[in-house]
Amino acid sequence: MSAYVQSINSIAAQRLAESLNKTAEKNDNSFSAVFQSALNLLEETNNLQHNAEAQELNLTLNYLENPHDVTDALTKAEMAIQYTVQIKNKALEAYKEIMNIQI
Repeated sequence: MSAYVQSINSIAAQRLAESLNKTAEKNDNSFSAVFQSALNLLEETNNLQHNAEAQELNLTLNYLENPHDVTDALTKAEMAIQYTVQIKNKALEAYKEIMNIQI
């Protein structure tokens, strides 16, 4: 189980680095660029979840030749959701820390 968690953490770190690199390549470090990047990641997570649901439906209707595709789609969707939750948690932690700063 710990290997599974470590793989999720490494994938999450990789995706965050890719997202930040895309933002840095645009030379736009504004809040709107970071926010748009987060929205893109949410949209990608949503697409993966819809794909997994479609694969489940295709398996139920016996349209799939390879049932492994369902497992693959479900795993990708689960990992994307876990990654999104981790990003949300880190954003909330950062917000709380900013709110505790004394001026």
